Amino acid sequence: MTSSAAARNQHLDELRALMASHSPPIHALLIPSEDAHQSEYVSERDKRRQFISGFTGSAGLALITTKEALLWTDGRYFLQATNQLSDRWRLMRMGEDPPVEVWIADNLSAEAVIGIDSWCISVDSAQRYEQAFLKNNQTLFQLSSDLVDEVWKDRPPNDATPVIVHPVEFAGRSVAQKMKELREKLQHEKASGIIITALDEVAWLYNVRGNDVHYSPVVHSYAIVTLHGAFFYVDKRKVTTEVKNYMSESGIDIREYDMVQLDVSLLASGQLKGSAVNGSLHMEKDINVAEQSKIWIDSNSCCLALYSKLRPDQALMLQSPITLPKAVKNPMELTGLRKAHIRDGAAVVQYLAWLDNQMQENYGASGYFSEANGSQKKEHLEIKLTEVSVSDKLEAFRAEKEHFKGLSFPTISSVGPNAAIIHYSPEANTCAELDADKIYLCDSGAQVEYISVLNCNFLFADSIESNEFSDGILAVPGWHYRHYKNCTFW
Repeated sequence: MTSSAAARNQHLDELRALMASHSPPIHALLIPSEDAHQSEYVSERDKRRQFISGFTGSAGLALITTKEALLWTDGRYFLQATNQLSDRWRLMRMGEDPPVEVWIADNLSAEAVIGIDSWCISVDSAQRYEQAFLKNNQTLFQLSSDLVDEVWKDRPPNDATPVIVHPVEFAGRSVAQKMKELREKLQHEKASGIIITALDEVAWLYNVRGNDVHYSPVVHSYAIVTLHGAFFYVDKRKVTTEVKNYMSESGIDIREYDMVQLDVSLLASGQLKGSAVNGSLHMEKDINVAEQSKIWIDSNSCCLALYSKLRPDQALMLQSPITLPKAVKNPMELTGLRKAHIRDGAAVVQYLAWLDNQMQENYGASGYFSEANGSQKKEHLEIKLTEVSVSDKLEAFRAEKEHFKGLSFPTISSVGPNAAIIHYSPEANTCAELDADKIYLCDSGAQVEYISVLNCNFLFADSIESNEFSDGILAVPGWHYRHYKNCTFW
């Protein structure tokens, strides 16, 4: 057993001891992958499920009972989870095994108490669990603190990387314009305010960016917008003088990140007041910010901790009004998108030409961009091409281009059998060497500062019998490739 596996086993024992000593005793503990904003990709300090299980995939849910440890994940990660989980864990395959709430209802005793960090579960998920637990009178219990944090002694600290103002010349629309439209929607739904918890939505609405999560330009923050006020909840260590002035000019109050729960309670009782002078929309007939007013939340992204501060009849649970306007790009965003594609496309073509040349000269592959210079693999290569070294080269070509900020996810660079592993992530000390007779698959993404996120996928093959894969990818012998892009625009 490795030292890391032994440490995780010890943490599992410590966690069960905390569950047993808790009042009331916790019979099972749910440990989601998500953070307090229901993010798919989270910061290092929010990777509780990874810490306790050892499974590093982006999606999954751990359940610790008094006797068992189970991990649910989807088909992308079955092989990875099998390799990473110790023999004290059982893999539950989504789509094959019962969902976690059904398993709990059927396998735990009647009146069992299931603990959850209420910040790390959405309203939708919590209500689905509670409905399933009615079968055996089981209880979803909101913990006052996360038990995993209590055994995670070397948990990474909070990052204090500064908030970045996203210039309107890139955003295409000012905060004032976005807030005016948002308040019109609040008025239409007879809501006095909205709680915004999704990190990308806060970033879009207030035209800010951050570096709190790897590969994502977001900052850990919340927003509350009322008919006459706006609030930004963030670690104030991240707030520069520029950001402070920018928020003040935009009519936005800056509050400490941890104040959001108290302010939601004040919002619910009609007592949340802002100090910033702002240009909020003038209403012909104001909606009274009182107890009977509705508070808009997106139940798919709002956490249970904040929802619990509202009366059930007070919550207006609709899809976020930010989702659609964030998705529909304005002319300035589209211009930036096109320019980003041109720059990134040039970098990818440079890489493909370089790789084609290297495969000809060193591995005897037939050429795609030019005639082969050789037909045999060299006996002694000074520098071997590996899954990691070639992906690093692609990043280097991108880094030469204007506005490049970094990768948008870890590059999937895979040769031969590794190309069949979903979400394969090569490691420098174990990765495969390129081979002219094997498929090479690369799934890579670039994050362009102020512009967009680009994903590029391509597949090389030198000896493919069929002319077409099942998904319609054209592939013929001779290191031909496919290449396409998907864009998520910030």
